[in-house]
Amino acid sequence: MTEQLAAQLGFSAACRALGVPRSSLYRARQPKAVAQPRPTPARALSREEKAEVRHVLNSERFQDAAPRQVYATLLDDQVYLCHWRTMYRILKEHDEVQERRHVRRHPTYAKPELVATGPNQLWSWDITKLHGPAKWVYYYLYVILDVFSRYVVAWLLAEVESAELAERLIRESCTKQGIAKYQLTLHSDRGSPMKAKTVTQLLIDLSIRKSHSRPHVPDDNPYSEAQFKTLKYHPTFPDQFASPTEARTWARAFFAWYNHHFYHSSLGLLTPASVHYGQAQVILSQRQQVLQAAYTTHPERFVRGQPQLAPLPSEVWINQPHPTSSLVPDPNLASLSRSKFDQQI
Repeated sequence: MTEQLAAQLGFSAACRALGVPRSSLYRARQPKAVAQPRPTPARALSREEKAEVRHVLNSERFQDAAPRQVYATLLDDQVYLCHWRTMYRILKEHDEVQERRHVRRHPTYAKPELVATGPNQLWSWDITKLHGPAKWVYYYLYVILDVFSRYVVAWLLAEVESAELAERLIRESCTKQGIAKYQLTLHSDRGSPMKAKTVTQLLIDLSIRKSHSRPHVPDDNPYSEAQFKTLKYHPTFPDQFASPTEARTWARAFFAWYNHHFYHSSLGLLTPASVHYGQAQVILSQRQQVLQAAYTTHPERFVRGQPQLAPLPSEVWINQPHPTSSLVPDPNLASLSRSKFDQQI
């Protein structure tokens, strides 16, 4: 269009009309220069010399060393091939500029995907610190939680973190709850007591499957973390405890309240104890009768119609499984041989 308009008005007038600088037009009309290949300097390494340098860099002696390290080592051996920058250029020509050192490869941890459809199928446990009477003085609270019912199965308060105490707590909890072989999965993070050999051997002896969170992923152990928040945000939780006896007294009262009097929002406002011991449906039925009576008396007050209670969740999970995976507890699991189960552990 510019050429046609320029033929009628001239280049200056056409450029002004179109708002195009004349310099841009002149530059566009000039023939484009063909890029010439860069000549090889006379001092450049020959093809054979480059091949020798590459062979030395990739040799067994230097295959995990950076070019600077190779350069310095060869100089100490009274050998000079080329500058280390040239070594990098030779490697780049063959797409070999990468990490050459032996570095640690962190293992890939699988995301735990666990499902519970009833009590005593999946437990989560953790340890939290309680402040003592002075700075750097702590008491350690061990808590085992049933994931489906949120019921605190057992707890222990000690002045140390100990695998032996954890082992004793787990063993006594399984006995108290009547845990059968191959019934339970025990989930925890990767703390020292959780990974201790004594605890692992105990789980093998009791035929309990173990599961661990991924490192630095607190969301993999959400139920224990949420329970600790409920504990530490309770109005009676003190800033510090004067003694282990005082801490145990407080914890005993708190867990009695939590298990039997705390209406959990994720359980349809039922208490953990009522869900754990199979009283949920009876309580929900009674509540529904109360609501029905209220609706019959004053239906105008229920603008959305007859009220219905939220049902108790049919399953609870840690990291919701992929739809194609089947993680619902297998009723035939008890038929597994001990050797196969130990391989799973």
